[in-house]
Amino acid sequence: MSLVNPSLIQIVKKQYVYKLRAYMDLYTRLVLSQIVAILFSLNGLGMMGARGGVFEVSVHFYSADLVVIFSILWAFITAILTTTKAIRNGDFLFVTNRVSSNLSNILFLLTASFIGAATAMMSTYLMKVIIYYFMDHHYVDTQGPMEAPLELLFGIFTTTLYLFLFCALGYLIGVLVQLYKGFIFILPAIFIGTIFLREGNTGLVTSVFKFFFMETSLPIFITKVVITSCLLFICAMGLSNRMEVNQ
Repeated sequence: MSLVNPSLIQIVKKQYVYKLRAYMDLYTRLVLSQIVAILFSLNGLGMMGARGGVFEVSVHFYSADLVVIFSILWAFITAILTTTKAIRNGDFLFVTNRVSSNLSNILFLLTASFIGAATAMMSTYLMKVIIYYFMDHHYVDTQGPMEAPLELLFGIFTTTLYLFLFCALGYLIGVLVQLYKGFIFILPAIFIGTIFLREGNTGLVTSVFKFFFMETSLPIFITKVVITSCLLFICAMGLSNRMEVNQ
């Protein structure tokens, strides 16, 4: 019998490192989804033009917003996958309990959110390269990341929070589905119902969207996302304690 009594921090650290190495295929899916989003984004958001005499100028607008949306979907699905039985069984390679398993999952999802956010923001510069070399545009804004580092870091930070928020939501949904298989049908029905549910002249989904995505104050935005994410993860951890040891 081993006399070594590992601490919770040591167990969480080992599980976290294991998950970073074991789930590398998830990042392949991230890259593929972002490539697809970039291809769709090359159609542009719109254009404007002007003509004077023999001169004609047209301006095309491009954005990485679609890449961010695809990254959010990836984060949401990844969080659900971490709650599946096949992945949870990997934790039994270690001396573990529900708390350490959940904490290592949260750390893994936070890391995945940062990586997804960083690659999504950097995709802007990849789009510029593609547009410059393969599309018939005579001038492209070629501002690099080193010319506006604070803007890039701010974008990565806020996008990480968005991805982590959807990871928390996906994690809670995943735990609910593992506990009650009927939620596979109930949750989509609830979501569709909220689309048509009205609060005055505003739909519930629209209200939630404005609450998180239209906030102009950074401190308030951070507070909203952090508190909501924590509550979602706490609920998920509480529900996961009701699972059987090898459920």
